[in-house]
Order: sequence, then C-alpha cells, then structure tokens
Amino acid sequence: MGISPYQFMVRELRRHRSAAGLTQVQLAERMHWSDTQVSGVETGTRIARDDFWKAVDEALETGGFFLTFWREFAQYGGTPTWLREWIEIEREATALHWFEPAYIPGLLQIEAYSRATLAGGRFTAEEVEQLVASRLERQAILAHENRPQIVAVIDEAALRRPVRGRPEVMREQLEHLVSCIDEELAQVHVVPADVGVYLGLAGQFIIASMTDGTRSAYADNQLSAQIVANPADVARLAKTWEHVRSHALPMVQSLDLIKEAAKTWT
Repeated sequence: MGISPYQFMVRELRRHRSAAGLTQVQLAERMHWSDTQVSGVETGTRIARDDFWKAVDEALETGGFFLTFWREFAQYGGTPTWLREWIEIEREATALHWFEPAYIPGLLQIEAYSRATLAGGRFTAEEVEQLVASRLERQAILAHENRPQIVAVIDEAALRRPVRGRPEVMREQLEHLVSCIDEELAQVHVVPADVGVYLGLAGQFIIASMTDGTRSAYADNQLSAQIVANPADVARLAKTWEHVRSHALPMVQSLDLIKEAAKTWT
C-alpha cells in the first residue's frame, strides 16, 4: 500500500532538511517556529497547515513546493470527494444557515474543542489531526471580505455537555463563540432546553445559498453524510430550518445564555 499525500510531504520535509544539512532545531530557527513543532510534524503527532508549509518553503528555498503541494493534494487527506465538494460550496456561498443539535458549528470551533469532538476511537490519532487541520483551514472564509452570512441555530445541549471531562475547553469554546458574535462573524441563536422535543433533533444540516440564487444543503447522521442538491429536498430542509429557528431565542437572549453557560465551566 502506498503512502498518503500528507505522508509524502513529511518524508520530503525530512529529505529536504537533511539535504540542507540542518537539524530539526536549526530548521525551526530559520522558520521562526519551535523545534517541538517541527519535530511533531516530522513524527506525525502534529498536522501542519498553510503557515507552517509557507515557512518551510521560505527556510529551505523550495520555490513554494510544500505550500502548493499542501493546497493542491494533501490538505484534504482522506476526505471523501463529497466533502471536498461541500467545502468548495461553502467557500462560494453568500449565506449559510446552520443547525447543530449537539455541537458548536465547525466554522466557529476552537482547535481544542474540534479535536475533542473527533477523539474517542472512531479515528486514528493521525486522522484526528488531519481532520482538525482541515476543519480549521475551512475557517479561513471568515477572514474574507465577502465572507458568507452565517446564521446558526444550536441546541442548548451544545453549551452544557462537557467534552471528555475538560471544562476549560468548553469555557474557551463558548468565549470564542461570544467573540464570533461580537465581531459579527456569525449570528447565533440557541434553542433553550425547556422547548422539549422538536424537529431539529433528527440531525444536523446546513443550507448554502449561492450567488446565482440556487441552494444546496449538507445533511449528516451517524451512518452517512451527503450533499443535497434536489430543490424539493432542499425546500424540505428549509422548512425544518424555519421550524427550529422559530423555537430559538432572539440573538441578544441567546448571547446572554451563552455567556451564562461559559461561566459555569470552571
């Protein structure tokens, strides 16, 4: 069995470093990164992203080889084709209407929270790091001048359920969520626990609106995830969206609830 594109990058990093006669510490000094970060990438315990590979290219004078290879081949790793397609839709969307019954939306997650939601045995350590890196890369759209309008509805359970017994991660995540709201990166509404059972609890979904007026959706469950393009199916999800949003608190009250929940994670 061959190696993955990312494993090829790591192998090439070691080869280029050795050919330049540099130790990990010396390369880290040239890159202005820590030697533990360079070591972590070379040993596979840390997944590098754009900024790391750009620094490698500059330090080893590779003409942009590593950053280009990362962006064109390696960053998606074993990501299914359908998810790559969704990432492209996400980048081109003018608006994202996002419902999450159990988690904070991926575009609004901090690294530690993202890693905690993926850990637990379903993925290998390397796969977890790859998925975390991919998820964080997707957040680059938040820095774009023409970023999509993000309106998220989350269930209160997402604010109250601990991640692997680490209250500090939940506190930092909810504080980050507050910052995203304050900086107008997203509108977030919370469905309070006293609403009881409602349609949204059947599963997470996102509806993307495009510049040409068309809409696509992403739906996920325990067994599969898919892109929904059929207009009738997207319309059904849009009705569910209106249903869950009708149960959610207004944004000011939602923000107060998020801040209150953050204070409980001590």
